Formats: sequence, structure tokens, C-alpha cells
Amino acid sequence: MIDLTKHDFTSLSVKDLLDAREAYHVHLAHLQSVYATAIGRYLIRDSDRNATERRHHSKPQALGPRTLFNSSVKDWSWPCILVFVRDWMKRSELKNHPEKQDQLVPPFLYLPDGRVVPTCVVKVDPNEGSPGVVDPPVFKSDLVGGGFPVQTMIQGKIHRGSIGCLVTNGETVFALSNRHVVGAAGREIFAGFKNTDRRLGVSDALQLGKRAFSDVYPGWPGSRVVANLDAGLIRVDDVKGWTAQIYGVGQVGDVVDLNVGTFRLEIINQPLIAFGATSGLMKGKIIGLFYRYKTVGGMEYVSDFVIGPRDGDTPLNNYPGDSGTVWFLDDPDAPKNASGARILSPLALEWGGQELFGSGGKVPMQVALGICMATLCRELDVELIGDWNAGHTEYWGEWGHVKIGAYATGLIDAKLPKLSAMMDANSDNIGLDDKLLADLKPYQHGTFAPLADVADLVWRFTRHTDESNHFADMDKPGRDGKTLLDLCAESARNVDPKVWNDYYDGIGEDRRGALPFRVWQIFDEMVEYAAANKKLEFVCAAGIVAHYIGDACQPLHISQFHHGLDPNDKKHAKVHSVYETTMIGRHGKDLIKMIPDAKTSDVAEIAPAATPTGRDAAVAVVALMQRTVKRLPPMTIVNLFNSHMGSGQVDVMWSKLKDATAACMQDGAKTLARVWEAAWRAGAGEDRGQGGKFDQGSLSKLYNDPSFLPAYPLQQLTLDANDHIVPVGGGGARRRSAPIARRARPPAVKKAAKKPAKNTAKATARRAPKKVVAKAVARKRPAAAAPVRRAAASKKTATKRGAARKRPLAKTRKAARKR
Repeated sequence: MIDLTKHDFTSLSVKDLLDAREAYHVHLAHLQSVYATAIGRYLIRDSDRNATERRHHSKPQALGPRTLFNSSVKDWSWPCILVFVRDWMKRSELKNHPEKQDQLVPPFLYLPDGRVVPTCVVKVDPNEGSPGVVDPPVFKSDLVGGGFPVQTMIQGKIHRGSIGCLVTNGETVFALSNRHVVGAAGREIFAGFKNTDRRLGVSDALQLGKRAFSDVYPGWPGSRVVANLDAGLIRVDDVKGWTAQIYGVGQVGDVVDLNVGTFRLEIINQPLIAFGATSGLMKGKIIGLFYRYKTVGGMEYVSDFVIGPRDGDTPLNNYPGDSGTVWFLDDPDAPKNASGARILSPLALEWGGQELFGSGGKVPMQVALGICMATLCRELDVELIGDWNAGHTEYWGEWGHVKIGAYATGLIDAKLPKLSAMMDANSDNIGLDDKLLADLKPYQHGTFAPLADVADLVWRFTRHTDESNHFADMDKPGRDGKTLLDLCAESARNVDPKVWNDYYDGIGEDRRGALPFRVWQIFDEMVEYAAANKKLEFVCAAGIVAHYIGDACQPLHISQFHHGLDPNDKKHAKVHSVYETTMIGRHGKDLIKMIPDAKTSDVAEIAPAATPTGRDAAVAVVALMQRTVKRLPPMTIVNLFNSHMGSGQVDVMWSKLKDATAACMQDGAKTLARVWEAAWRAGAGEDRGQGGKFDQGSLSKLYNDPSFLPAYPLQQLTLDANDHIVPVGGGGARRRSAPIARRARPPAVKKAAKKPAKNTAKATARRAPKKVVAKAVARKRPAAAAPVRRAAASKKTATKRGAARKRPLAKTRKAARKR
């Protein structure tokens, strides 16, 4: 006999579920505990035998509340209407509270034509407060693509969101995001990354808002339903600075074509991937369709997709600032581009999210709300762009510093075994190995930054006075026609802050690159750390100086043509980003292999017959800069860029410049190793115990300390009596590490000490007997030590390290060009 009480729900369609929800709209809306509804597939509790045994049937009352935390879709889950409720009601409770009988969600919804649709009740505890705020990651690239941050100013408040992808109407290229992100037509849109606000374009008049659900999806029920199509377009100023790829995801493929004829419930539980400007890489899955998230004035508002965590071990981590992100089907077998990045199909554009707690849970589950990409393309009448400036790895950007830093740890002279062992142990603290470099992800604020990139990832946001230390335009003629390259070639004594300031004064230049003097300053610190047996500080400083030496082997960081022949020509001013970011990012995997095989001469030991000084280190860095521009002249890069402005520009530049680029980077790594060795020798590091690997927490605490390696613009630098870099006037002069190992006094200093003292307090202190000097500085120096930086300092000038002379911030920023 047929059991008429049993039903087979497997054949129910999307339209069947929507019909049932529409028919019971009024009934469900009057249930006080109902928070939201969606259509989907039945969620089976993980503790239920039915989760592993397809034909098992458990009694619901014995299983407790169903939540998004304790249940999931199985292969045999059937179509249903998901009903999210704030309060879980048991049938047994109704005996004591009969007045709640009418608040129970019915297990089945019966339609007049005989169709029966089941419900699946899910307990949620919505977080009514504002979600937490997370700092966005730092993107080390001038090449903008999907996943990058975008911001606008509305009524004095910054609105942040994500760039989705590039689209076109056949004539104009736009960046797709949300309407609530880009704002009204004509509003300027900026990208906030690398400590720079760069205009991307303006919001276009073509936008989408809320539309009648029955108009968006003809033939489906929804007379009182509104579809949220929150989409806005950015009219891009200059498309050459963009790529169609999505950062961290891959290349854009064909859109998933969903409409009233192709929407299937099989899409439920499909794995998705996205990259948000705030949250970074996100992995999730579809848990419901046509999610009714709000009711106002008798109208219900629907989002096409509700996206939840992929599993219990992979939270979604979706935060404000991710609006505008595109979600893709995460197909492991998807085709790949030439650089190995997958070509994935976009499914949804995120416009918002919610936080839902489980039953009694304190940790929220974040869900994202998305709009069907096929619907947006149809309504906006645009097509996705998938191949413009593409061909990169999933994570593109500048990574040369961390490669140089890690590579240099293996180049230390075997005569310094303790230094070699310590730096090798900290290789992954200083840089990254080749495997990690191949998929380099953006830096997230608050996490550990590789030491070789601290100057970019951390200090660009916290130490604006460090900006001028990343470059030096050494090919610009001075008042007498000589460049800094010429002056330094004439005499090593011209590697001097006064000489350089005089040169800049002569041409009226306020943007004064100070790169060699930053190395000089850090070198002196490293010597004292080695002498004082402060190995943690030595490693941290050594890793950080790798960044500046990495800048010294990049040709465009040494040239006035950093932004091309005319910086005001936007089209040609992108030579720096195309060379250092686009070209190297696209061919990074090949370049990683080429650097060790490059043919460059060995870099000589610094001051082999004497005690190395900071000046010696700065001279060695200037020599590196001279070799770099000789090996790869900046104008070679600029002219090649200008002569190939069309399609294939990056590939042409790579074919012509790859060998010289790899050689420059290898030369930089060799010079870096020589600088480490020189500081270690000057501080007699080999005479002390063996150093090991340091934990990243201790290193990050150190580089986040404002008094550690304070930075100054060139205008504020001078030399003290002992030839050390100090700020002008002595204000903020560096504290010495204690105890300091004695280093042998250079011959010039010894000779000067024998001369008759002049009638000045400063000269008297400098030439005082050792016993007096020791008393003046109030600390002993072991016999093997070199002279201290200041034999005697007055209380008026000796202040805490890092307290730089006051200067208006606006002037400081103006004087420091950002690199």
C-alpha cells in the first residue's frame, strides 16, 4: 500500500521553493522568532546518524537545536526552505506554554496544487552590533586589480571597499564595485595603499540599486520582494595601471551564467574563493539562495547568495571594507595562465555581510551576502574583461627585497662561522624562501613582517621621515654640472651629508635622497650591537638594512628618471611600476631561478686591513649604485618602455632587461653580505657566543619600538666628532648600547689625540685621557673596543634616541619622495 504521508522532495526545483515561500510569506512573517529565510538544501546535524547513514531517520527532538555550526549539507540532503530563527522551540515545551503553539515553524508547506515543500529550521543569534574593524593589508604593487582597496570621501567620512573586477561596455573600461562604495556619479575614487592616495577615476552614472524581484527574475514569484543589486562603476582614468586579474585568486574566466532557466540547487555547497581588500584571501561555500534578510513596510529584501565558511576549521573572516569583492567558483582543476594562476569563473559580487552566533556560542560565524554576477552584467549591459594586462601569478608585486635578504644569508664568508650560522638560522625572518616567494601574499597589519621589508610594510605608515632613505637621484647635474655619481667617483670623502646637502642646495632641491647615509647609520648601530653581544638587535638591524641595500641595486631608485622623462605625463610616468612591479611580478618565478646564476664579479671585503666604519659601508653602497646604473642604465629602461607602449610591452621589457636585472639583484645580495660581515668584524662578534634563531614576536616588538633605528631626512643629518651619523644639533642623538666592547681607534683619531688640545670644551673632551673619557660617558669599554661615538656630550644635547628635531610634518613629507 502507498504511504501518502511520505514525500520525495528530491525533484523540487528553485521555482517550487520560491512558490512555497511566497505562499507562506504572511504566515512566516508573523512568527516572532523568524529572523530570515532562504532556499537551499537540508542541513543535517553532524551528530545525527543520518550524517553518515543515508537512510537513517532520527527523531528531531532528541538532537537539540540545529545551527550553522553543528550541521551541514550532505550528498543526500533534499531541497527545502531554510528558516533562521532566534529562539529554538521544542514540542515538549508547548505543553506548558500552549500560547506559543502558533509560533512553531511548520515542518511542511502545502501548496494548493499538491506540492509539498519541507522547512529546515536553523537557530541563529544575530550580532546586532557593529562588526569588528580590521586594518587592510598592504599591497606592494602599483598595478591595480581586483581585491585592491578603494576609498571615497562622503560628508567628511572615508568609505572603504574593494575593487571587484574590470568590465567594459565596448567603449569604456570600468572597475566594478558596489554602489554604496563608489557613491554618486562624478565622485573621485582613490586607492589607498603603499601609504599613498592615488586617484583611480570617478564614479559613473551607470549604477544599480534595488529592483523588483519579479523584474530581475521574470516568471518567479515575488510581488512584495525587492532584489538588492548594489552595483557601481568606476570610470578608470588610465587603464595601463590596471590588470584584469584578481589579486590572490587568479585570472577572470567566463561568468557563471545563472538565470531563471539555469539556477539549480546543485550550486548549494559549492566551494568559493575571493580576495577582499580588508580580509585578504577568503574561502567559503554557498549555504543558501535568495536570502530574505530584511522586511520594511511590507516589502522583503533579498540577496541572491548567502555565503558561509567552507568548514569548521576555515572561518570566512569577512569584515567591513570587503564590499565589492568578487567571489569565484573554486575549481581545483581550472585551466591556468602562463604564470600558473588559475582562470576561474566569477559567481557573485559581495555587497555586505552579517555575523551569526550559534546556540550559546560566543564566537560569531561571518556570512557574506552576494549578488549574481550574470544578473549584474545583464542589467548594466557590460562584459567582464579577463585578459587585460594579465598573465601574473596569483600574488603579484615587489618582492625583490625579501629575495635579496634571504639570498644574502648564504653568501657570508666562511671565516665568520658564527655570523654565518646565525644569519642562516634567521633566513626566514629576514626574507622568504623561493617556494613562499612564488605565492607571496600581501602583508596584514599587526602580523610579522619579513625584516627586509619592514621599511616598506611597517615604517612607511609609522615613520614618515624614513621616506627619503629609499632613493638617491645620483644622475641629476648639480649647479656645476656634476652629478652625485661624479662627485662620489672623484673622492670617497664626498660620501658625506654636508657635501650632498650643499649639492641639493645648489639646485634648489628639497626632495633629497639619503639612501647611503641610512646604511651608514644602521651599520654603526650594528657594530655596537655586535660589541655588546646584543644578537637580537644585530639580526633585526641587519635584516632591515637589507631593504635599503635592495633599493640601491634598483636602477630607477638611483635616477631622476624614476617616473620617466616627464613625471606629469601619466601615460609614460608608470615606467617604475611596470618595470619593478608588473614585469618582475609576472616573471618572478623565472627571475628567482636566474639570480643565483647571474654572472657578476665578487664584491670585495669592506676595509679588510682596518676596522670597518659606517663611512666604509656607505661608500660600498655608493659603489653598488654606480655599478647598477652602469650595468643597467635607467634611460635604457625608460627608452624601452616608451618605445613599446602597446600590447606586449612587458614581455619585450623582460626579454631585453631580465639578465641585467638578475645581475643587479645578485650584486645587491653580495654587497649586503659584505656589509653584515664588516659590522660583525668591527664589533668583534666572532669573539662572543653563538647566536641562534630569534622568535618573530621579539623581532617585531623591536622594530615597532620608535627608538629603534630612528630615521631622519638628509637635511637633518650631520657627522659627529667620531664620524658617526647624528641629527643636526644633537637633538635625538642615538643612545649607545651598553656594555660596549672597545674597538681599536682608527689611526687618524690616535694621531689627533696626541696634538695639543684647542681651547674648546668639545676638543678637550675629544682629546681627554682615556680615564677622563670613561668617566665622562659613565661606562667602561673593554680593551678591544673602538672609540665611542661621543666622548662627552652635554646634557643639553644628549636626549633619548628617536627624539628628532622638531620640524613641520608637511615640510618633512614634501621633502621626502615616496618610493
